[in-house]
Formats: sequence, structure tokens, C-alpha cells
Amino acid sequence: MKNSSQIEASFAFDKDVFQRKHVKHWREEGIKAGLFLCTSVSVLTTFAIVWILVREAGVFFQDVSLFDFLFGTQWTPLFQPRSFGVLPLVCGTLLIVIGTALIALPVGLATAIYLSEYASSRVRSFLKPILEVLAGIPTVVYGYFALTFVTPLLRAVFPQVQIFNAVSASIVVGIMVLPMVASLCDDPLRAVPGSLRQGAYAVGATPFEVTLGVVIPSSLSGIMAAFVLAFSRAIGETMAVTLAAGATPKITMDPFVSIQTMTAYIVQVSLGDTPAGGTAYQTIFAVSALLFIITLGMNIASNHLLSKFREVYE
Repeated sequence: MKNSSQIEASFAFDKDVFQRKHVKHWREEGIKAGLFLCTSVSVLTTFAIVWILVREAGVFFQDVSLFDFLFGTQWTPLFQPRSFGVLPLVCGTLLIVIGTALIALPVGLATAIYLSEYASSRVRSFLKPILEVLAGIPTVVYGYFALTFVTPLLRAVFPQVQIFNAVSASIVVGIMVLPMVASLCDDPLRAVPGSLRQGAYAVGATPFEVTLGVVIPSSLSGIMAAFVLAFSRAIGETMAVTLAAGATPKITMDPFVSIQTMTAYIVQVSLGDTPAGGTAYQTIFAVSALLFIITLGMNIASNHLLSKFREVYE
């Protein structure tokens, strides 16, 4: 038989345990509510952006037909006679993306392969922070770097290069995107099981043959997703191309002349004297909506590549 003091001690202990569980439960509920609130803010912000774009772009398309906007070849919404064909801006953006891809994709993939397959731990610990620093440089600095260094260097070799041109913008955007490509490609390369590498080495393959025949095919989905995200990053770049590429919308594939991208046009109108509410001002929402659709499609394609070609290892 327990005496009264033992009963009281047992009751106090059970009460203390209950209080601790109660506090722990509400703490977990509070953490869950906080995380849900953060998620809700992100989702609501996305819906708010989409709603604003749809509403304002709808006002623009009341005055300009969608066909003329998508397939017109003249873009002069700020001057008379006004034309609202967005193809020159799309062409300028495509030119930057192609130039960026020619620089960032092969160099970024080669960097990731070296860090994953060849570099020692000491070399890797030295190079990775350098890539991170490169990724942290403000884009406006890259723009002035293009104007003060890349363009004069190009004009010394190719005198026909204009002051504002697509090739210098492509070079600096390629340098900007390179760390992202290297980091995103490095992860799937390192995720390939060592047993696959050892099996290839066991049959006499060289390190290069292992990389080319085993590691890259096994991580192809992650590499392709990294490439698609790099395209999205290049499409959405603003300040570097605004400073380096110029503000001359035209349909051309000549990288030595001045062009204008969709993001550069948005900056031009936003910082200019265009009165708000007019058709010329509403063009920034139509261009932004098109840019949003393109980048959304690129991200969906990236997720599709990851899910369709993902390698599952046991």
C-alpha cells in the first residue's frame, strides 16, 4: 500500500509529465502554424502577381489585338506611328539566351565534372567558394563590367562591334549563370552511386570513359533540368542586359549590334516618363505576362525532365 506522500509524489509527477506534453503539443502546433503561414504568404504572393498581370494585360489587349502583339514585327509603343509587335523583344531575348547557353552550359558542365570526378577535396574546398562569390556579385556590376572591359576588348578585335551589343551582354550573363549551372550539375553527378563507377573501373574503363559512359548518362535528368533553369535565369536577367545590350528592339541575329530584351524594355518604361494608365504604359504588363508564361513553361519542362528521366538507385 502506498502512503499519502507517495501518492502525492506520483500525482505531482503525472501532472508534470502532462504539462510537459501539453506544452510540447502546443509548441509543435505553433511551429506548424508558422510554417503554414510562410507557405500561404508565398502562394498568395504568386496568385497576387498572376492576378495583377492578367488584369493589367487584359486592359492592354482591349486596345491591341493578341495576334498583332504576338506576331507583329515592329515594336514602337512609345513613338509615332505606334506598333505593338513583341517579336523584336523576343528575338533580342532569344539572342541573349543562345549566347549565354553557348558559354555557360559547356563551361558549367565541365566545371561540375571536374569538381565531382577529378578534383581533390582540397581543390574542391577552394573552388566552390569562388563559384559562390561569383554568383553573389550584383548584376549591375556585371553590366558595367561589360561596358568598361568586355565591349572595348571585343571592339579591339572586331571593329564593327557597337558600343551596346548582344555579344558582350551574352558573355557577362553567361558568367553570371555559370555558377548556377556548375552547382546544379554537380549535385546529380555526385549522387551517382560509387558502385557504378567501380564496376566500370573493374572492366578496364579509364576515368574519362567512366565519366562519359556512366556518370553523365546516369545523371542526365538533373543535368538537363539544370540547363533548363539556366535558360530561365538568362531570360529573366535585367540589369546586365539593360546596361550592355542597349535599347534598340529589332529582329536580328547579329550579336554585334544593339538589341533590346523584354526585361530591358520593362526597365525602360518603368524608369521613363511614360504616363501611367495609357496603352504605352500597359505594354509592360503585357510583356511581363509573356515573360511569366515563358519562364513558367521552362520550369514546368525542368520538373518534367526530372520526373521522366530520374534514375532510381537501390
